[in-house]
Amino acid sequence: MPIPLPPEPNKDASAPTDEKPRGLAAIPALAPLTQRAFAMLWTTWLVANICMWMNDVAAAWMMTSLTHSPLWVALVQTAATLPVFLLGLPSGALADILDRRRYFIATQFWVAGVALLLCVMVLGGWMTPPILLVLVFANGIGLAMRWPGFSALIPELVPRAQLPAAVALNSVSMNTSRIVGPLTAGALIASFGSAYVFVLNAVLSLISAFIIMRWRREHVPDPLGRERLQSAIRVGLQFVGQSARLKTVFLLIFLFFFHSTAIMALMPLIAQGLKGGGAGLFTLMLAAMGAGAICAAMVLPRLRAMMSPQQLVGRGVTLQALSMAVVAVAPNAYVAVPAMIIGGGAWITAANTLSVSAQLGLPNWVRARGMSMFQMALMGASASGAAVWGQIATVGSLRMSLLIASASAIITVTVALRVTRDRMIEEDMTPSHVFKAPQTEAPPQPGHVVVQIEYHIDPARGADFRKLMQDSRRSRLRQGALSWELLHDLSDPGRYVEQIVDESWVDHLRRFDRVTAADVALRDRKLAFHIGEQPPAVARWVSVAR
Repeated sequence: MPIPLPPEPNKDASAPTDEKPRGLAAIPALAPLTQRAFAMLWTTWLVANICMWMNDVAAAWMMTSLTHSPLWVALVQTAATLPVFLLGLPSGALADILDRRRYFIATQFWVAGVALLLCVMVLGGWMTPPILLVLVFANGIGLAMRWPGFSALIPELVPRAQLPAAVALNSVSMNTSRIVGPLTAGALIASFGSAYVFVLNAVLSLISAFIIMRWRREHVPDPLGRERLQSAIRVGLQFVGQSARLKTVFLLIFLFFFHSTAIMALMPLIAQGLKGGGAGLFTLMLAAMGAGAICAAMVLPRLRAMMSPQQLVGRGVTLQALSMAVVAVAPNAYVAVPAMIIGGGAWITAANTLSVSAQLGLPNWVRARGMSMFQMALMGASASGAAVWGQIATVGSLRMSLLIASASAIITVTVALRVTRDRMIEEDMTPSHVFKAPQTEAPPQPGHVVVQIEYHIDPARGADFRKLMQDSRRSRLRQGALSWELLHDLSDPGRYVEQIVDESWVDHLRRFDRVTAADVALRDRKLAFHIGEQPPAVARWVSVAR
């Protein structure tokens, strides 16, 4: 039977706020680069992205020399992005429970090793379409494991007010590499062959790893010990599943990238089909998209001051889709390249706005897991979208595929924004240390911990109280509770018992470290319903038999 533990006032809670963080839009675009650690990691990230684009361009162009099937060419994009979808949860959990610096270094060495293997296969003359896809997939594994850790480090390196600018600069890094990477890869392919692209990729990946090794980030171990991987994954899923804001952001990012990936997946064939097309035009179109994104990133602070996040996403998606439609019907590069510039600017506007919304909706303790799921939605959309639009181009035509993707993007995202417009409420994720963890004379024996909190309320306000307690349910589950129930006494209409089950005593203690300012506000709202002379009674139990 359960063994009662000494009662302790339970003050966990949850509360949304409509307040918008002040000063986010006024921060200069380059302000985060004044932070030395961020500038160092940003430079490293730029090199890493250059390597990624060099690898993707060389692999995509090599596939066109191995086969002329649009489906095989599109599957290169699928193979590159699918690992992020498959490994997102464990990679995010590991980045939250391990030293993120060492974790980042290990992924760099993995990417370098894959690049060397690609080089050997090409020089040996053993490359085939299936082998190329396997090695592109292996390279994607390194990217999948690396990205969540880096994303979680950003808020550690810059003040909160600089976070949108920092995320935008990361997009600038991506899009600068979108120019430098393809240009470098194109020059090497034309002059020496694809194998040397993979050699340079390996060298730059190693340099990046050694730069990160010089950074002395202090890793502070959790005094409660590391979370178990399985439990960390469960808690990460629960956090996102109980956040209406994050679910809305993930839906929008999936819809956006599912459609926008059509232009990226089919671009090698689009470049070949235009007058005078070839590797040079393919590189130019990629560079044009990157240039548009960089220019847009510089004016994003001003755009954020003029428009709401929903407006930025809606207009960014629409403009990107229209630019994709123009490329579909473009007769030559003089029309296609300017459309790619506009599309790149629209792309970063929508993607950056959604990325910032995700970052602001995540506390630090679960940030890598949350951002890994954000990346899973993004890459899963890219992988599935590339396959879908590649298949449509195979049975129909490139023009048909791009036009359908453009129309579908505008329709689906517009509908999604209207349906979810009331789900973007921002919560204050500032850590709160107001509540003290309960103390016991000896650590409880293993078993689930059951917490019961008894409220006495006016029966006439029962419906409002039950509605508010749904916010409490979401709060408890986001903090890591195993389950939650609200019990109503049949003999006393004003008596309610909130019951929370934690996986273990250590997991129960972890919840106290995860309380935010929003949770404190929710606690106060719940206490406002309580009419007892004493605070709500709290009892803690440990399960000793099942």
